[in-house]
Amino acid sequence: MRSPFPSRCLLVAALLLSALAVPRVAWANLKLFMKDGSYQIVSSYEVHGDRVRYFSVERSEWEEVPASLVDFDATKQAVENTKAVEKKRLEEARELEKERFYKPPDQGLEIAPGVRLPGDDGIFTVDGRRLVRLVQSSGELVTDKKRAAMVLAVPLPVVKTRSLVILEGAKAAVRLNDPLPVFYIQSASGLGVKLGLVHLKPGNESRIVEAVETSRGKNGKATEVRTLVPLDRKQVAPNLYSLKPLQPLEAGEYALGELVDDKLSLDVYDFGYEKWQVVK
Repeated sequence: MRSPFPSRCLLVAALLLSALAVPRVAWANLKLFMKDGSYQIVSSYEVHGDRVRYFSVERSEWEEVPASLVDFDATKQAVENTKAVEKKRLEEARELEKERFYKPPDQGLEIAPGVRLPGDDGIFTVDGRRLVRLVQSSGELVTDKKRAAMVLAVPLPVVKTRSLVILEGAKAAVRLNDPLPVFYIQSASGLGVKLGLVHLKPGNESRIVEAVETSRGKNGKATEVRTLVPLDRKQVAPNLYSLKPLQPLEAGEYALGELVDDKLSLDVYDFGYEKWQVVK
């Protein structure tokens, strides 16, 4: 007759019983190390002056050796290591046991069949069947030295200084294969209404986010030049927005960044889009 309990439950119970039983065996059989690197498997040992008396598991009898031959530090360390290993096994068995009774809390919105958003804030997308969390990278403002030299050479206010906002590395760590990705911005601070999608330009082992041009003089105005990708923006739920490019992306590097008064934050969420390679 087939057991009414799932095989997984039986396995969990077996692991737990095994883990609970191991400590009694482990402490009954330990390694008594000698200073020459060898050891004896013993059930217990006693120190009597300059002699060590132990019960040999292999020979099932009491034996003695000079205390000067025993490496007590190595013996103690072996016991501690065994305790740590068995403690970890016991904790893992208990966690498996909890799975029989624990029901994970409901997660966020289902954005694809079988794919739900987690409960914390972040920027997410679905690539194939996997949920991808975009990671934040910090841009660096660097000066265009050639343009700066021209400003010093020309006394008229016709030349502007220019700086570049760059991200280190030629490619982002996150790679997507969907030319029309949908990004889900889960944020209590309203980040979803502030984000823009920037098409990055390749640099020398870096990616250029934008150029910042500033006119000479005290009241020189700074202008930020970047390539923005038009987006379809929708509020899906409270504190949740979706962003989708209006046109398929070109292969390359991109970043989602917070735009306030046409100023782009240096902290962006970068990714790369790569077309599928069709093998004939």
